[in-house]
Amino acid sequence: QVRLVESGGGSVQPGGSLKLACAASGDILSSNCMSWFRQAPGKEREQVAFVSGRSGGTGYADSVKDRFTVARDNAKNTIYLQMNSLTPEDTGMYYCASGLDCLDMDYWGQGTQVTVSS
Repeated sequence: QVRLVESGGGSVQPGGSLKLACAASGDILSSNCMSWFRQAPGKEREQVAFVSGRSGGTGYADSVKDRFTVARDNAKNTIYLQMNSLTPEDTGMYYCASGLDCLDMDYWGQGTQVTVSS
């Protein structure tokens, strides 16, 4: 059984930074794609960043490119999302997910709330 647990969410002022972490446990392959998604109230869930297990390649949504950085530490079974220059539009529940394919997630965490406001 795979378990994903997010941490690091909170409230921050516009322009601030937060770093999210997702600890994975269970039968999860180091070759799995690991992703971060977010969902704001009244909006659809959006994939904001992913890191491939096989190649280590990363990808970002246009809305977060150059502000967010995703990284994984296979030795710790943990992925991170460094978020800089946050704006109120970044507010939402952030979810960690894993799957064999970066376009098709098999496992999800419970989420961590990020609120950006003055």
